[in-house]
Amino acid sequence: MDRRAELTEFLKSRRARVQPEVLGIKVFGGRRRVPGLRREELAQAAGVSADYYVRLEQGRTDNVSQEILDAVADVLSLTEDERKHLAQLAKPTRRTSRRRTQRGTTQRIRPGLQRLLDSMTDVPAFVLGRRMDVLAWNDLAAALIADFAGLEPKERNVPRMVFLDPASHDYYPDWEAVAAESVDYLRMYAGRYPDDPELAELVGELSIHSSEFREHWARHDVKDKSFGAKVVHHPLVGEITVQYETLQLPGDPDQLLVTYTVEPGSPSEQNLRLLASWAATPDAPTENSRFPADTPELP
Repeated sequence: MDRRAELTEFLKSRRARVQPEVLGIKVFGGRRRVPGLRREELAQAAGVSADYYVRLEQGRTDNVSQEILDAVADVLSLTEDERKHLAQLAKPTRRTSRRRTQRGTTQRIRPGLQRLLDSMTDVPAFVLGRRMDVLAWNDLAAALIADFAGLEPKERNVPRMVFLDPASHDYYPDWEAVAAESVDYLRMYAGRYPDDPELAELVGELSIHSSEFREHWARHDVKDKSFGAKVVHHPLVGEITVQYETLQLPGDPDQLLVTYTVEPGSPSEQNLRLLASWAATPDAPTENSRFPADTPELP
C-alpha cells in the first residue's frame, strides 16, 4: 500500500469532519468547494505555512517534527489512536522497515501459549496475528465463534469472516459496530506496515466482494484493538454478551491474546456454561463454516 497516498487520504478525511465555525472561522454565503476545513485554514490554525502543510498532506514528510504533527492533530481533534496512526504514516520507523521482510513468514505459536489457551476452559480465548488472522484458540472459542480447525488457514481471518459470510449478520446483532471495529483495526495495522503485500491482497479481496467493506475502508477511521463489549447470537444457546480484553504478547508484537468473559450471574453466563457443556461432549457436532451452523437451540 502507498504510504503517501494513505497519509493524504487520512488527513483529507479528518479535515472534512471539522467545521470551520469550530475554529472561529466565519463562513459567508455560497457553497464551499470542500467539506470541512480548507488546507490553508488548517495550516493557519496549526501555526505552519500553507505550503508546509501541503507538503505534509502530500506525504513529503522527511523532516517533519513531532511538534508540527501534534499541532495538526490538535486542530483536527484526533483521538489517541488517530495520533498514533498519523505519526506512523508521517514518520515510519526502522521497526516498520525491518518487518517488511517478514510478511511472508508464518507466525508461530509457542507450545506454552497453546497450553495456556487450553487451560482456560471457562473462557473463550484465541490469538490474533497479522491482519487479524486467528492463529490459535481453545475449545470454547471454537464452540462460540467458529470451527477454526475445519477452516483453511486463509479463512481463519476475522475481516473475511465478518464481511464474506452472510451468517455474520445474524451472529452479530450489532453487525455494523463489529464490522467498523474490524476495519478500523485493519487500517491501524496498515499504518504500521504499509508495505505488507498480504494486507494489500486481503484489502483487495474484501473490496471486490463486499460493498460494505469498501464503504468502511473509504472512511479512513482507525482504532487499535483493546477492550470492549459485544453481543453474539449463537444458534444453539441464544444471545451472549461478552466483554473482551486484548493483551499484546511478549516476543511478537503482532500477536494479540483476546479473551471473552461474561457478567457473573447473568443469562449470558448461563448460556456460555451451557455451550461449554455441549462443547465438552465427545460427539458434539461441528461444521466447517466460519460461524456456527443454524441449528435448533438447546432446551
